[in-house]
Amino acid sequence: MKNTKKIISALLLGVCFVMFGCAYAFAAEPTYKSEYKLSINISDVTPMGKGAARFAQQVNEKTGGKINIKVYWNGQLFSGKATNELLLMKNNVGDFSMSSFINWAPQFPEGNLFLLPWFISSYPDKYKALDAITSGKAGAMLTEKVGKMNLRILGWCEQGARELTNNIRTVRSPDDLKNLKIRVVGSPLFIDIFNALGANPMNISWAEAITALQQNAVDGQENPYAVYLPNKIYEFQKYLTEWSYNMDPLIYVVHEKVWNTFSEDIKKIIADCATEACQYAKCLARLGLDDGTSEQWLKANGLYPSEDDLAAINPRAFVKSKGVEVTLLSAEEIKAFADKVTAVREKWIEKIGVDLVKAAEEDMKNAKY
Repeated sequence: MKNTKKIISALLLGVCFVMFGCAYAFAAEPTYKSEYKLSINISDVTPMGKGAARFAQQVNEKTGGKINIKVYWNGQLFSGKATNELLLMKNNVGDFSMSSFINWAPQFPEGNLFLLPWFISSYPDKYKALDAITSGKAGAMLTEKVGKMNLRILGWCEQGARELTNNIRTVRSPDDLKNLKIRVVGSPLFIDIFNALGANPMNISWAEAITALQQNAVDGQENPYAVYLPNKIYEFQKYLTEWSYNMDPLIYVVHEKVWNTFSEDIKKIIADCATEACQYAKCLARLGLDDGTSEQWLKANGLYPSEDDLAAINPRAFVKSKGVEVTLLSAEEIKAFADKVTAVREKWIEKIGVDLVKAAEEDMKNAKY
């Protein structure tokens, strides 16, 4: 009888342990939101938009549907005013974002590092120079600074080198820019650059820019091919000057409060998906413009565009087929522009931070070209 009672007690105790263990495991399983918002200031047809869509899709699939990221295109979360994005991300209005430092510039002057005129493109390969910064000491410094705003950088993406277009004339020298009305974003650095070059910079939101260009309210604009092509600016801007005066890297960001709700395995999946999506979008933005590295990666990963998509695989040839005059500047011609903005560079190096600029210069010098 005593043995029977012992056996029953042991079984009851075992059941309690099992029930307690199951309850603990259930309680320990994180509860995820039904939707996580990803803010982006561009459309889904751009290389960067395609990268964002792939990121959301891959995260959903690889987490078994646990993490559902919804992309809010064209600045929906900040009502089209891109300079509000950093404030809204800091306040966790968005959970994730694909952000440009151009839009953050008013509140985050360090991000202007990439926008210093002819700073990165002065090296033999602007793409390798940019990658050296983002993966080097300067990139680490920026990651730390962004982290102090409770935002975590998951990956570095890119829109590309920013080129100049207009509907008036060929631009080969600063004199050709004189008095041209050029649409620019709301960054004081951009205003300074175009004022120094003799142009008339006009701060117009992107939501209004296309209409302003079509109606000739402004004469030109500056953007990478990755923006110029999907928005069909070639239809009404027939002069394109490749001067690559600055670069436009993008960052995948998540709010730290949101990040800390994820389990370690989910964090790894999200981080890996961000890295892959960034590389995908970066290669799409560089395709046909770099040394062939992007083409190799896209083909190796089964992500190369259709051979019929000339705009994607050979941007220069495509815009020329649309009647656009593409001007490639010589080193001497670019120097004439760069010399005009020497004072602007010096002024903004102080605002950005001398230590950060020096770190970037060191990163670029150590790159293999």
